[in-house]
Amino acid sequence: MTATERILLVGATGVLGAPATRALVAAGHEVHGTSRRAERLSEVESSGARGVVLDALDPASIDAALAEVQPTTVIFLATDLASFDYAANARLREVGAPALVEASHAAGVDRVIAESISWDPHSAPVAALEHAVMSHPGGMVLRFGLLYGPGTWYAADGATTARAGVGVVDAIADTTNWLHVDDAVSAVMAALTWPVSIFDIVDDEPAALEDWAAVLARRAGYAGVPRVTSRGPARVADGAAARSLGWRPAHPSWRDGLGL
Repeated sequence: MTATERILLVGATGVLGAPATRALVAAGHEVHGTSRRAERLSEVESSGARGVVLDALDPASIDAALAEVQPTTVIFLATDLASFDYAANARLREVGAPALVEASHAAGVDRVIAESISWDPHSAPVAALEHAVMSHPGGMVLRFGLLYGPGTWYAADGATTARAGVGVVDAIADTTNWLHVDDAVSAVMAALTWPVSIFDIVDDEPAALEDWAAVLARRAGYAGVPRVTSRGPARVADGAAARSLGWRPAHPSWRDGLGL
């Protein structure tokens, strides 16, 4: 990999994509950030990146963006969860990610880095994304913990924090691997030089639901014991591989920032 990359970052206006775009630009990379909507490209360009319209569910749109940018690296950080639309987000993983990887391979892209999740990598949509990415000769999967920090559901003004403030916490799983957004960004940056593999990117403290829910509810202003629900058990991630390459979370415990 060269010191300076020409990067196509898919999902550049998202909770993770926006700060990742800013960080990559600040590091001196040539970044082309995408959005499905042309009216949002000004957000991308305000960070110093070049805005590109790309719809990950439209193969013609993918081909056009790749032909225009001719990237050395493609980074897939696109999600569709602003309105809690899990079906739309699953479609991005099952349909969009494989289409992007196939087109990137055909276009001669050296490396594809994609956001995945640490707690349920064997669900059908996530497995489809990971299989597609790892079929690329330069494919890399980053299995992030559940993101907290600015812009997330778990920020002070986030949707889950608001519900915790009235005593209700609906969780993805009964155990959570957490990750601050800033640490996710640092992992994306570091992954530009990592060997091809699948990496868990998580903080140092997996948390039982009852533990973190109580902290979140208290910080949100709820004085009692919150009512908690979860979708079931989760895989507890192992971040040893990323740490062996020198990555460390600047926020080792969710206790220092969840809901703040």
